[in-house]
Amino acid sequence: MLKHMPNLEPFKRTLNWLSSLFITILLTASFAYVWYNCYYTELVLPFYRKGNWMVIGIYLVIAVIFNQVYGSYKVGYLRKSEAFYSQIISVFVINLITYCQISVIGRDFMNVMPMVFLTFADLIIVLVWTIVSAALYKTFFPPRRMIIVYGSQKAGNLVLKMSRRTDKYIIAESIKADEDIELIKEKMLGYGAVIMYDVPDHLRNVLLKFCFDHSLRVYMAPKISDIIVRGAHEINLFDSPLLLCRNSGLSFEVRATKRVIDFVLAIVILPFLLIPMAAVALAIKIDDGGPVIYKQERLTTRGKRFNVLKFRSMKVDAEKDGIAVLAKDHDSRITKVGAFIRKCRLDELPQIFNIIKGDMSFVGPRPERPEIAAEYEKEMPEFSFRLIVKAGLTGYAQIMGKYDTTPYDKLRMDLMYIEKYSIMLDFKIILMTIKTMIFPGDTNESENIIKPKSDDN
Repeated sequence: MLKHMPNLEPFKRTLNWLSSLFITILLTASFAYVWYNCYYTELVLPFYRKGNWMVIGIYLVIAVIFNQVYGSYKVGYLRKSEAFYSQIISVFVINLITYCQISVIGRDFMNVMPMVFLTFADLIIVLVWTIVSAALYKTFFPPRRMIIVYGSQKAGNLVLKMSRRTDKYIIAESIKADEDIELIKEKMLGYGAVIMYDVPDHLRNVLLKFCFDHSLRVYMAPKISDIIVRGAHEINLFDSPLLLCRNSGLSFEVRATKRVIDFVLAIVILPFLLIPMAAVALAIKIDDGGPVIYKQERLTTRGKRFNVLKFRSMKVDAEKDGIAVLAKDHDSRITKVGAFIRKCRLDELPQIFNIIKGDMSFVGPRPERPEIAAEYEKEMPEFSFRLIVKAGLTGYAQIMGKYDTTPYDKLRMDLMYIEKYSIMLDFKIILMTIKTMIFPGDTNESENIIKPKSDDN
């Protein structure tokens, strides 16, 4: 039956957009019903028709923004569970903001129960939408048959990861980059997409142009130089196009703006963090009676050293020999309370004071220990590139990676953040961090992905 189905691949984005539009309109219509039947009549000074439309329109805009931020529309790209988790966070945030807006309009704390019932109804709606959309996506867009061209055995880790998404990717064949180039091209033409991993630059350029000429989709693992070029500015010297890589990090104006936002935001949210911080501190004290706060030397901008503040999550004598040792999954040094606060990132909360002091930013590469950074730099001299900006409480690598993502992959993600930096990206990462705290991801080890030692290089 599927063999006679028309090829809808060229319309994938359009169909995804229509699906996203449908769920957004459905959620907005649900709110409109609640607004007209539960809140509109309770206002001291009810709106006229256009005022009501404005309230509903604002809800729609907020829904679009937060669904985009949390990736709730990415059914087919994300696993069903991940897509549903994103929808859950989006619905709660959207309805919380909307309730605050309604209370401001009503000049009082309005009855919260209609919004509670709306939230439960929304969760049922998005659950059904996620399941149906994922099923339709799988039906109309079957997994791509792909070939991987690899230059080293490191590609095995990527193949293992992609093999977990057989609903999207089927790596049907592999070929080494040192094979005859004409044979590689001939093999590539038999598939709908190509993966290139650790392929020598000259060969990669030739194959990339070949794929462009034959409209073949290409997945590439970026090298450090690729990421630097992505952040380049396009300029024209008379009639010659050039790419300008300034390689100076953030400009003075951007750094000043980022610092002001960090300081103001930290002062605003600090009172809201005091109760959960007190609860964590009490739990640590009851657990083993040891100190609550743990200070550790870390690196920030240009290699400057500072003491990062953390809630202690390990035994008091975890490094009694003075040698820095990275924590591992199921590390015996981690306390019972420590395992929980590490999983939910609550051990990082005291770093709000590092942000106020100016040693850290809310968003940036995570600060690394000098000893461990020195070890990484022996194998990856580029590891110091991430210190071109201030270290952060959270970062792109923290929300996109896993707890045990390899240092090289974290480096690439940190550089992607630096090269594509914007204030809006910072806010998106902060909002995504909330999702990560509520729904912590699994590790590669727990998902049966074994990382070869060479991937740390």
